[in-house]
Amino acid sequence: MIFVINRVTGKFEDDMRTLREKRTEPGWSFCEYFMVQEELAFVFEMLQQFEDALVQYDELDALFSQYVVNFGAGDGANWLTFFCQPVKSWNGLILRKPIDMEKRELIQRREATLLDLRSYLFSRQCTLLLFLQRPWEVAQRALELLHSCVQELQLLEVSVPPGALDCWVFLSCLEVLQRIEGCCDRAQIDSNIAHTVGLWSYATEKLKALGYLCGLVSEKGPTSEDLNRTVDLLAGLGAERPETANTAQSPYKKLKEALSSVEAFEKHYLDLSHATIEMYTSIGRIRSAKFVGKDLAEFYMRKKSPQKAEVYLQGALKTYLAEGWALPITHTRKQLAECQKHLGQIENYLQTSSLLASDCHLPEEERRHFCQEILSFASQQANSPGHKIVLPMQSLAQLRTLHFDPPSAVVHVGGTLSIAVTLWSHMPIPVSVEQMAVSVHFSLEKNSYRKTAEWLTRHKAPSGTVTFPHEPSRLPAPQDSSPALELHAMFERSPSDNSLNTTGIICKNVHMLLRRQESSSSLEMPSGTAPEDGAPGLKCGGVTLQPGANTVTFRTQAREPGTYTLRQLCASVGPLCFVLPHMYPIAQYDVYSQEPQLHVEPLTDSLLAGIPQKVKFTVTTGHYTIKNGDSLQLSNVEAMLILCHTENRAVIYSNTREKSSSTSLRIQSSEKVTSISLPVAPAYHVVEFELEVLSLPSTPAASRDSDKLVTNESHGKYKETQKAGPGMVTMDHKLSIDCPWSIYSTVIALTFCVPFRTSHTLLSAGTRKYIQVCVQNLSELDFQLSDSHLVNLGDSTDVQLMPLNTQPRQHMHSKQSVFFVWELKWTREPPPPLHCRFSFGFFPASEEELSVSLKPYTYEFQVDNFFTLYSVRAEILPPVGMEYCKTGALCSLEVSITRLADLLEVDKDEALTESEEYYTTKLMYEVVDNSSNWAVCGKSSGVVCMPLAARATHRVRMELMPLFAGYLPFPNVRLFKYLPHHSAHSLQLDADSWIENDSLAVDKHVDDPLESGSVRSRGSTHSSSSAEPRGLPMPRLQAFPAGQVFNASTGLQVLVIPSKDDHVLEVSVT
Repeated sequence: MIFVINRVTGKFEDDMRTLREKRTEPGWSFCEYFMVQEELAFVFEMLQQFEDALVQYDELDALFSQYVVNFGAGDGANWLTFFCQPVKSWNGLILRKPIDMEKRELIQRREATLLDLRSYLFSRQCTLLLFLQRPWEVAQRALELLHSCVQELQLLEVSVPPGALDCWVFLSCLEVLQRIEGCCDRAQIDSNIAHTVGLWSYATEKLKALGYLCGLVSEKGPTSEDLNRTVDLLAGLGAERPETANTAQSPYKKLKEALSSVEAFEKHYLDLSHATIEMYTSIGRIRSAKFVGKDLAEFYMRKKSPQKAEVYLQGALKTYLAEGWALPITHTRKQLAECQKHLGQIENYLQTSSLLASDCHLPEEERRHFCQEILSFASQQANSPGHKIVLPMQSLAQLRTLHFDPPSAVVHVGGTLSIAVTLWSHMPIPVSVEQMAVSVHFSLEKNSYRKTAEWLTRHKAPSGTVTFPHEPSRLPAPQDSSPALELHAMFERSPSDNSLNTTGIICKNVHMLLRRQESSSSLEMPSGTAPEDGAPGLKCGGVTLQPGANTVTFRTQAREPGTYTLRQLCASVGPLCFVLPHMYPIAQYDVYSQEPQLHVEPLTDSLLAGIPQKVKFTVTTGHYTIKNGDSLQLSNVEAMLILCHTENRAVIYSNTREKSSSTSLRIQSSEKVTSISLPVAPAYHVVEFELEVLSLPSTPAASRDSDKLVTNESHGKYKETQKAGPGMVTMDHKLSIDCPWSIYSTVIALTFCVPFRTSHTLLSAGTRKYIQVCVQNLSELDFQLSDSHLVNLGDSTDVQLMPLNTQPRQHMHSKQSVFFVWELKWTREPPPPLHCRFSFGFFPASEEELSVSLKPYTYEFQVDNFFTLYSVRAEILPPVGMEYCKTGALCSLEVSITRLADLLEVDKDEALTESEEYYTTKLMYEVVDNSSNWAVCGKSSGVVCMPLAARATHRVRMELMPLFAGYLPFPNVRLFKYLPHHSAHSLQLDADSWIENDSLAVDKHVDDPLESGSVRSRGSTHSSSSAEPRGLPMPRLQAFPAGQVFNASTGLQVLVIPSKDDHVLEVSVT
């Protein structure tokens, strides 16, 4: 059976498909094809295959809709002309019959209209959907069908009487709703309101259109023409169908009753509207509910009940403002303005009119109308003083920028401040403003009396312009959104030493966070924000605001010190006050009362001692007025001179750094005081002048044992400072100044840097001695050096200093060193110690002539025991039978130590030993190769007993191995005094320096020879392996003073050739 059914339906589908493919041929009829495919749907329905049956009707629906769309695009089929017949019946959908045979026969005879076809097709779909238990899909499809039928009638240009389509839609909506209610219980209906509320809203809209069309909403009631139209519409409904004749609330009866009278229409329309609003609200579609409410408000306005309409308009406006819908806001405000005008709500009407006059979504003519409404009211009430009406400033103009003059927004007491405010007028016509006012909040902060103009200016915006949001949203933010916290760190420092006094966190938008939340039903700008009465403020009268940008300038004279914050902006037009309650970002200016101050600073990064340097004096008068005869009294410092010049001038500046005048400066100097006469200057001005000071260069000295500078307390205190430069010595001079405005003295510290660093060195060439003095320029200047001298301050004439420098002058560049050399010659052995003073004249290379003579720079040092006692000579011999030394081959090193003088006073120490023939002393030698070119084989150090007699010589032999080829420098031979352990003036040497000894001793009395067999090579270290018990006293070594040991082999080199079997050649180049 199933097989037979499948075969039959398959054959039927093939035939139907063949017929559908012929739809492009002439004579093809949609009605004939409709009957064929519906038979297939009937088959599926009898087999209870409701889903497959529904598919057939959906295909027919889609095919017909596509033909209608093509017809609207100009590609129409001939058979569509049958459906373009004028509509003569609009009795709505029929859903209570399983099959509407009447309309089916009309389709079969090709006499059905578009509404007949659509009604029959949807009734069959509805029946199948109900069989499938999908009633909510019926509601969804019904709403789509009703809207699509309206569009298809327009596309096919079908003639429809006025109101006929509204009747058909209204009846169809109620029919669908009643059909769904008949198959569902109340609980299901209440839980699925979202599916049916669209039909309720559409029915309400169509009933409203019918009421307007039939004159049932007008104040005077329907006219005869309206009654005739109503009769025609009711006639098009025909007789009520038998299946609904016994139903009390059938769609047919409801429509007929609603159109019967004004009262009946109002009852039905209000019932439908309230039910629709309630349904939308219950499912959260607030905007749709407010839209229906707007229709109700329009209805009440036509019924001359504005008090009822206002509630719905305010609710709709509140929703649109919260969500930011610009065009609905404009339209609703227009309706609300009309309502408020009828109710006589003057303030609310003016507020709404001001917002509409500035609304760019309105045409220019309507904006002018609302603006004239405001100006007319202002002109009528101008002569009758009474209650002020406050309106929002945003409707009149927008605050764009605010500019302070002076730009720092800091002014002294008695000074003048101007504020230029840029306003963008939103009005379409010029508006004459009687007075513009800015209310100011005054606050006196803690320690504000200590804040100077410089401190206040440093914490201000440099441009002096406060920019407000250029194009802020004309719509308020949603209610649940609050501004974000704007937290900023706050540091308050002392004006005197810039130390931190207080710190904290401030919120710059606290006035936005703590503002009062309006509880009114409207989100309009609250009109209750009145201007601050009695608050100090800035005012400007007679201002005309042109459309667009306008500049209004306020001027004020500062009277009391403190901080002034601009709070409100108010524009008065008769009894109307347009108020901006808060200015944000915060705009404020400061008024200060400053104490007189004296500031002294160098014109360069650092002051150099020994040459004239310029120092800038800045006198800030503050609230003090400098009178004739006022002067600065400077107490003279012994080591610093104040140079007086007749061309010294003082310049007077205003508080805004504008030059006021310039006058000569009178300076009188005595032994203890220097008096500087100040020019006459008014309060809150600045007097500046420059002076030249000269710090006398002190005499640094070098100690006997080192080159370290010592302090000369009579001239100043030396110290190292990072600011002066690396290695530069500084001196502080404290200057006491008496000012005419204070009974206390002002102490100023000036720091001078010594531009030179000097050191000396003793050089030897055998027994000949030389003194080298190095002068290093640490400053950034170039100097000319002249008249260099080195003199012996002692009483002895046995030593002469022979200069080797012949140039009288030398140019010394910045960061450059210059050397001076003298040869020492003496006539008595040994020569006495020297106490030397080195001096030279200097002046900046950029200045050929100076107005003051400069004191020469001096440097003192002492040289003791500079004569030569020992001469050390080394010689390297190649292996026997070879001409040159080779790498890896042992060479012989012979060290000769020669005494050049007999017993002297310096030899009398703990190491001195007296024998039968002569005196002896113990010396320790050490061979060290710091460059790691040689490996010392055997003993590298030892102790010898040296006779204290002229030309006494001691020789030591040892073996060396060259590690590299090339010209290798000789290893270094060092010589020390070997002192017993009880010597108190010796130096501790590391263990390896004394444990190695030489087995070849010239004196048989050498005690306790210590040996070591280590080999010195690259990177080798000494090992401490003493055989004595720990805790025993150790012998000590003492280095010879500079010049007493002369190494004759310093700088010598020996040629080393590589071995023949080496594959890798390493050459040392030094």
